[in-house]
Amino acid sequence: GRALLVLLLSATVSLLGGLIFGYELGIISGALLQLQVDFHLSCFKQEILVSALLIGALLASLVGGILIDRHGRRRAILVSNLVLLVGSLILTLARSFIGLVIGRMTVGFAISVSSMACCIYVSEMVAAHQRGLLVSLYEAGITVGILLSYALNYIFADVDEGWRYMFGLAIAPTAMQFLSILFLPVNPVKLSSWDSDCQKGLIQLQNTEDREGAKREPYKEKHYLFLDLFRTRDNMRRRTLVGLGLVLFQQFTGQPNVLGYASKIFHSVGFQSNSSAILASVGLGAIKVVATLVSMIFADKAGRRVLLIAGCVVMAISVTTIGLTSRIAPLAMARDCKASTDPNASHSLTQHPPMPVSSQSAVSPIPPALSAVKSQADPGFVATRSLRKVFSVTQRREIVPDSSLTRRRGLVGQSIKETVESTGPPFGGAPWTEHRVLNWITLLSMMAFVSAFSVGFGPMTWLVLSEIYPAGIRGRAFAFCNSFNWAANLLISLSFLDLIDAIGFSWMFLLYGLMGVLAVIFIYFFVPETKGQSLEEIDEQFSRKR
Repeated sequence: GRALLVLLLSATVSLLGGLIFGYELGIISGALLQLQVDFHLSCFKQEILVSALLIGALLASLVGGILIDRHGRRRAILVSNLVLLVGSLILTLARSFIGLVIGRMTVGFAISVSSMACCIYVSEMVAAHQRGLLVSLYEAGITVGILLSYALNYIFADVDEGWRYMFGLAIAPTAMQFLSILFLPVNPVKLSSWDSDCQKGLIQLQNTEDREGAKREPYKEKHYLFLDLFRTRDNMRRRTLVGLGLVLFQQFTGQPNVLGYASKIFHSVGFQSNSSAILASVGLGAIKVVATLVSMIFADKAGRRVLLIAGCVVMAISVTTIGLTSRIAPLAMARDCKASTDPNASHSLTQHPPMPVSSQSAVSPIPPALSAVKSQADPGFVATRSLRKVFSVTQRREIVPDSSLTRRRGLVGQSIKETVESTGPPFGGAPWTEHRVLNWITLLSMMAFVSAFSVGFGPMTWLVLSEIYPAGIRGRAFAFCNSFNWAANLLISLSFLDLIDAIGFSWMFLLYGLMGVLAVIFIYFFVPETKGQSLEEIDEQFSRKR
């Protein structure tokens, strides 16, 4: 009975952790509609507000690993829950722009620490044959959290100061996760008497052979310095290569930006009414949920390598197809931002289909992270213009992270001019039916990309990262790779529009396709299969390799 309870509570902690992560990243898209009116926010202030979450998350990725390794995974999750409660209260009660920024930074710090600690904690808590399922549940939670945020954005769209409810409702799942983890034991790898807890019935998820082995050879945790990540001791350098390779290829295959043009693609095949836009937005989310469930089912059967390679192959084919079709049927784009001087007009200048406040808001099925961005002609805003795109990733998973968060910003870079002209043809004067077949091929390719990412890179990256490092440095190693994930995402987002200017939209996506091919080669030669192995066996497997 207790074994089943521990299993259910572990699943609950993983699911709620992902749900909170996805909710916090998605809710800002709807809250901004009201915040820009209530606080008279300029485009720059909107960028600052959304970027505040990134600042907190980056800080957490730098120091969170020390907290996780020194004080334990369980305690790190509890602390992150308390910090998240504080951040949510600050946001709910905020009376100034500074208060909002501080609240978002606090929330960003909390969800980044939680994302790392949850994956590690659950991977160490359960048996080898259940690890893939429960760690992947975190990715599923992220997607569900984003869909939930869209629904609440719609519900509170017309409520006075509805953004307070949007931010405040994050307290509920946070409190639930806090209470759930209170009933879970300390990690078995952190116990000096691992088998004593097994005898008490607290941890009976491992099979009989695992328990007998633990009694014969009690687990002895090694101690590592951070610099050991780059040394040959226990083949740590190879592990770091695998970890960094996965998080970098996760970003360089174009995940942060592919869905940035989802609105154009949906528009091109005829999704132009309010109901169609909402349906398309929810449909993309549903596709991600289904794909993540598939990865959960097969992570412990097919294996991590198989899902990663298969996902990368489909992603490479998908973005290559989009690149080729866009050469024939190019997507229009613009990137001006003109903040409304009349606060009452802000809603008409911001597009957010799940909250159809105007007829113009039906253009895109994807809620934006920001209403628009500063003009490219103003170089002072080049960097801040793109910062908020970082939140499209899952990552951390998601981190970050994942991946799955690009749905929030489908209208990034669209100008007011596009909004006004939205009832016209999407391709610069040509009727939208001219390339209808190619447009549908592009749409199906984008859906295939979303599905492939959610099956492969989305959940598997963080699952493998939670497995390949020794327990004594797992938290710091995970955080180190997570920081590169955020940094790579930022780099891809900052360079995206400028690269399109330099080489064109089509060649940009063909370049993503090439990176997908390189990712397949990297995974084939460097990433080992870890399914069905205990964390100690994985550690020994790496230690033997040179």
